[in-house]
Amino acid sequence: MVKSSQSVTVVALLADPDAPTEVAQHLARDLPARLADASGRHRRFDVEVVSEPFTAGAEDLPTLTRRLMDRGRGEDWDIVVALTDLPLHSRGRELVMDLSQEHGLALLSLPSLGGLRFERRARQAVEEAVLGLADAQAAEAEGLGHRRPLEELTGPLTSVHPAPVGDEEPADVRYVVSGPRGFLRVLFGMVRANRPWRLVPGLSKALAAALATGAIATVNSTLWSLAASLGTARLVIATVGSVALMIGWLIVDAHLWHRAAEDSPEARRRAALYNASTVVTLGIGVLVCYVGLLLINLLWALFILNGQVFASMTRSPLNTTEYWTLAWFVASVATVGGALGSGLESDEAIRAAAYSKREQERRRMLEDDDD
Repeated sequence: MVKSSQSVTVVALLADPDAPTEVAQHLARDLPARLADASGRHRRFDVEVVSEPFTAGAEDLPTLTRRLMDRGRGEDWDIVVALTDLPLHSRGRELVMDLSQEHGLALLSLPSLGGLRFERRARQAVEEAVLGLADAQAAEAEGLGHRRPLEELTGPLTSVHPAPVGDEEPADVRYVVSGPRGFLRVLFGMVRANRPWRLVPGLSKALAAALATGAIATVNSTLWSLAASLGTARLVIATVGSVALMIGWLIVDAHLWHRAAEDSPEARRRAALYNASTVVTLGIGVLVCYVGLLLINLLWALFILNGQVFASMTRSPLNTTEYWTLAWFVASVATVGGALGSGLESDEAIRAAAYSKREQERRRMLEDDDD
């Protein structure tokens, strides 16, 4: 990298397209002022956002780091912070950040920040990385050794901790998460990146089938009698069963299940992480659809049902409890109808609804390799 003027430190936020670019643009708004205030050395910082798929075709850390080094050559950047929504791994543990103080590089895996307090954690991680690399460059210029830990991310109350780096790797500082807490943290970060609420408009044909099924089921007298005879436990079982059927059908029909490419602990752990994120992403999306169907069915029942006809068929008065029970049961039936209707959707439509663009790209590349 070509060094800029000593009075100004130029920071490049190199981000994968989609969510990482949005994060970088959001951070860049006030990052220069926050860095200047935190540095305490009257420094000035200029921040540039560059959006490009630097992780395309690679998941191993040495390749990504060297790619960043090549990308920075010839640019007027002092520090490069790369942001990706790809979950990265190092020796069976999930990577949070790699730092190369020699080259002024930082690689941050956004899913490792988790799903809660994400913006605050991302801001802290980027700020600490930039300040640490800037301090290292200043110390090198003065002939002093320096290493600034990520104090905001490491400590006794967090699952983030330093990890060793191989001699052949370009990075010299690494932070990872490990254990069950680390796995869950990355999992929720991946689910957040997938934005599961997008599943609702993404499955238009399945939702149309579910709504049609619910509308017909609501005026079916046999279902009136069944709903009136069901207790809460059976209604809960019907809900769990219909949601599980919908999730399972989507995974099977759209070929969403990931198989490990090699028989190694790291590959199996990676496959488990991808599959868990698929199930949770689809589960949240389907539950949102389920709640929407329940409310629509309730409104439809309030409009269409006649109390006298209902009582004559079920021998029960049509009260608030019966309205709610019927709408609940019909939502489960409609979800099963939606599962069948999802077979009309293309695989690409389901994947677009269930995954981030980076994850879609990764899966397409895996399919091409298999072919």
